[in-house]
Amino acid sequence: MNNQMNKTPMPQQEPNVRNKNFDEVALGYSREDAVNEAQRCLNCPQHPCVSGCPVNVRIPEFIAKVAEEDFDAAYEILTSTNSLPAICGRVCPQENQCEGKCVRGIKGEPVGVGRLERFVADYHRETVGHAGVEAVACNGRRVAIVGSGPAGLTCAGDLINLGYDVTVFEALHKEGGVLVYGIPEFRLPKSIVAYEIEGLAKKGVKFEHNVVIGKSLYIQDLLDDGFEAVFIGTGAGLPMFMNIEGENLVGVYSANEYLTRINLMKAYLDEYDTPIKKHEKVVIVGAGNVAMDAARCAKRMGAEVHVVYRRSREEMPARNEEIEHAEEEGIEFHLLNNPVRIIGDEKNQVTKVECVKMELGEPDASGRRSPIEIPGSEFTIDTDAVIMALGTRLNTLICNTTEGLEQTQKGGISVDEETGATSIEGIFAGGDAVTGAATVIKAMGAGKKAAAAMHEYLSK
Repeated sequence: MNNQMNKTPMPQQEPNVRNKNFDEVALGYSREDAVNEAQRCLNCPQHPCVSGCPVNVRIPEFIAKVAEEDFDAAYEILTSTNSLPAICGRVCPQENQCEGKCVRGIKGEPVGVGRLERFVADYHRETVGHAGVEAVACNGRRVAIVGSGPAGLTCAGDLINLGYDVTVFEALHKEGGVLVYGIPEFRLPKSIVAYEIEGLAKKGVKFEHNVVIGKSLYIQDLLDDGFEAVFIGTGAGLPMFMNIEGENLVGVYSANEYLTRINLMKAYLDEYDTPIKKHEKVVIVGAGNVAMDAARCAKRMGAEVHVVYRRSREEMPARNEEIEHAEEEGIEFHLLNNPVRIIGDEKNQVTKVECVKMELGEPDASGRRSPIEIPGSEFTIDTDAVIMALGTRLNTLICNTTEGLEQTQKGGISVDEETGATSIEGIFAGGDAVTGAATVIKAMGAGKKAAAAMHEYLSK
């Protein structure tokens, strides 16, 4: 037993080094670090950490194996419920989930569940890889997955393990969804995502690219083609804007576009001919995880970066770790300020952002205090680019092109909360396509739940 109060530190690149490259910031635990941290786990009889995990990872069990230095056994336990551990270990908000319920966190820091999950997954990849992974015996029943993001990949992984003939339909030219177009390389190396997907392919999952369901194919086409059940996990990828003057100027991006050009289209590498201007001074509007990703990418692309957010530090929705990393890397924050106008020159190129200072009033419907403008407090920030990172809207394409598929009031696909079943028999859905933008692990949880329900449906 290790009674140290704080987590074993995670080695990482120095801020003034990493803010100039796209290499991974956190360098991962050594074998000794992992064992030391695992020995902090109390192995509580009630396992409160497990209740905080959307995919019910058997956390104390895999950590106990790490403490014993039986890393192979730890991996088997971990992957019995989580098909993407190397990804979850890097991007899950553990502080609000498993680690948020850790008993060690009452009087000190919780056990570093995410760090240990990453270590186990990385150890297995580096020492074993896909050796021994073979195609799963197929039962002849065909299922279709729409979207290859975290929800779709998890659903596909669970169903292939159950023996189904699984085909994933992806709108882009590469699998991974938000894992490849949204999350930067320095937080989640794309080689990690490719490795996890390669494992699914070795088991027999088939991937069809450049297929937009609702345009090039329809849900009914999948059913007519012999698929007996369909899971829709298309995410929520439509960007949001403020609808203020100047949003149509040259140099105004949605965070979706900016991050896709950098992450999926590799704009940061000279050998890729990806059209993106290397700006001198960038203003990011918003303060969620996507805003931090955009800000930190812009910094690495050589810009001076300013984040403008209308609330205070306490209300910022991004993970504390991401905010701290952004601050360390030299990104400037303008809190309690809100853009009201984007100003351009005679060539319609962005030159300034006009902002107004704010103060916090009474809490809004979400529980956060509502920001109120301070009259006469307008000021401008010089800039040649503005990135709107205000969240995303649901894409209603599939609902609008599938007769009988019911929607929620917010435009998501309406499902049974326990099973993910939609209003059409044999059609299931989950993740951001249902709830709106949420976390990777919650999308995975929805994919897992739907896979179990699809198996039950097809077993009748």
